[in-house]
Amino acid sequence: MPISGGQRVRHLRLARIAATLLLVLAACQTAAAEPRRVLVLHSFGPHFSPWRAIVGHFREELIRQSRSSVDLYEASLQSGRPGLSQDEAPFIGYLGALFAGTNLDLVVAMGAPAARFILQNRSRLFPTTPLLITGADERTLHDLALTSNDTAVGVWFEQARQIENILQVLPDTTTIAVATGASPIEQFWVANLRRAYEPFTKHVRFEWLNDLSLEDMLRRVANLPPHSAIYYNHIHVDARGVPQENDRALFRLHEVANAPIFSFVDSNFGLGIIGGPLVSTQRLAQESAAIAVRILGGETPGNIQPPPLGLEAPVYDWRELQRWNIPEARLPPRSIVRFREPTAWQRYHWVVIGALTIVTLLVGMIAWLLFEHHRRRKAEVESRRRLLEVMHLSRTAEAGALSVSFAHELSQPLASIMLNAETAERLLDAEPPNVARLKEILGDIRQTDGYATEIISHVKKLLKRRSEVEAREFDLSEAIADAMQILVPEAKMRNVALRATLIQRPLPVRADSIHLQQVILNLARNGMDAMAEIAPNDRRMTIQTTLLGESTVEVSVSDSGTGIPEAKLSEVFDTFYTTKEQGTGLGLSIARTIVETYGGEIRAENRPLGGAVVRFTLPLIRPASTLGSGRDVHGQRTGETERQYLEGPSRADRRRRVARGQSVEVDVGADGNAGCRPNGDHGGS
Repeated sequence: MPISGGQRVRHLRLARIAATLLLVLAACQTAAAEPRRVLVLHSFGPHFSPWRAIVGHFREELIRQSRSSVDLYEASLQSGRPGLSQDEAPFIGYLGALFAGTNLDLVVAMGAPAARFILQNRSRLFPTTPLLITGADERTLHDLALTSNDTAVGVWFEQARQIENILQVLPDTTTIAVATGASPIEQFWVANLRRAYEPFTKHVRFEWLNDLSLEDMLRRVANLPPHSAIYYNHIHVDARGVPQENDRALFRLHEVANAPIFSFVDSNFGLGIIGGPLVSTQRLAQESAAIAVRILGGETPGNIQPPPLGLEAPVYDWRELQRWNIPEARLPPRSIVRFREPTAWQRYHWVVIGALTIVTLLVGMIAWLLFEHHRRRKAEVESRRRLLEVMHLSRTAEAGALSVSFAHELSQPLASIMLNAETAERLLDAEPPNVARLKEILGDIRQTDGYATEIISHVKKLLKRRSEVEAREFDLSEAIADAMQILVPEAKMRNVALRATLIQRPLPVRADSIHLQQVILNLARNGMDAMAEIAPNDRRMTIQTTLLGESTVEVSVSDSGTGIPEAKLSEVFDTFYTTKEQGTGLGLSIARTIVETYGGEIRAENRPLGGAVVRFTLPLIRPASTLGSGRDVHGQRTGETERQYLEGPSRADRRRRVARGQSVEVDVGADGNAGCRPNGDHGGS
């Protein structure tokens, strides 16, 4: 179908519109792809404070806040230094040639010297490029007018506040040395500071160091009078024209100064100044970067009028406060103290808490252990008291069981005393009295009375109640002899042939002799009970001592009774075990407790030819080799009558013989006759 002329025209118009849109989009993409070009012009150079700190923060903030990539250029103005040519034409030509053909999007003047240079040469240098001034006090630009293409992030504060801060922190100050340089901008500040400090001259003497070289300044600040302070206003170039970069001047002043140093900007904080209300370089850089981003985004600089930045909240260096002995009580309210060295508690509080926790746990454990120890000791004392009570009851029961034989044994000497007394009366009535016979009768009465007294004394000792164990060193043979003294009457009543075979040497042990007698009596009475059902002529009991090596003695009590069932041998020493109808089951258990209390052991076994034997051991206090030589002595039956027994050796005599190393044999025949005499030298050692 043919196209009309009107349609052809409309098609051409649409094609032109589409081409135009494509060109615009391409231009926008190209513009978006190109980085933003920013020139930073330094005053003096890139390493002079405080601009060095401001530029560092500005660079970081600009890159962080800008949505587009930034191409940052830097150049330094040198004409601000004294002694150099003030002809700015070469530097203007250098910048024009450097950026010929390059469209700068923003020029940033860092510091008052750079700002004055740009503003004074605006028609020849980047006339259409937006200008941002930062790092400059507004007083340094009061004679220059800004255009609609210029803006500034300035600083302004009352200079007198720095002196007020010094006098508050150091109220006794009489001299303030003002350290500053000799460049034009620094000379400007000398004149400005003199006017600001005029109200303080009535109380404080100001010493101006701007006409000195750095070396002369160092000598001066090292010899300031007492009650002095130093106000550091930056030294960019000293009186000799030597530039002071990288805070070198402040470092050297701090090393030699004999007075504390103050300043106005936080780039010097931490480098030796006391502190106070300071200008924040970081905040200044953040504000400048934010305005730069707005300008790069298309806003007109003249429409952006930020207020000047002042002093921040007072901040102080704890290290310098300590160095100059300045108490924190003098600092203004809401002051911030930094670089405070942590205390031992702050530095090691977790360690201290851990150590205190461990110590608390240990103290608690020790207290608990002491409590348990005290409770256990109390329980042991109570247990020992009850054990002594049980032992006493056992001894009382033993004595009660032996009371019949004691009564029978005492009736004979009492009857003998009565007969001898009657005989003495008859002899006294005779004419003449038979004095010799009377003396013989009185001797018999005395001997018989002593025998009866021994029996009663021993029974009293056996029945005596004890509150504590009376462990002492004694001869075991003597304890056995005392036990035999008590057993003889019972053996006679039961028709038991009782014999003791003892070693002919002392047997020193440490124990309670009454407790060991109780063990022997209990074992012997159990043996006699076991022989109750056998023929009287076959009832035999032997108590024997034997050395086991160098340090142990064994005592055995054997009988000829029915023995112990093999299945019960391991149970006979258990509490409440008994084979008697009227038994308590405590005797052998108490015997085991007594023996083990004194470091010994006890066991029971059956004899091959019938009967049983119970053996217990005790440790000797001294080795057997130091006790002298001796031999075991085996007893023999005696044909002595009861009268001969009564006239025989007394208990004390038997003890003396044992102490001399002699053995005593007690033999009670099945017919009821008993004897007691020293053994002969027969038998093995």
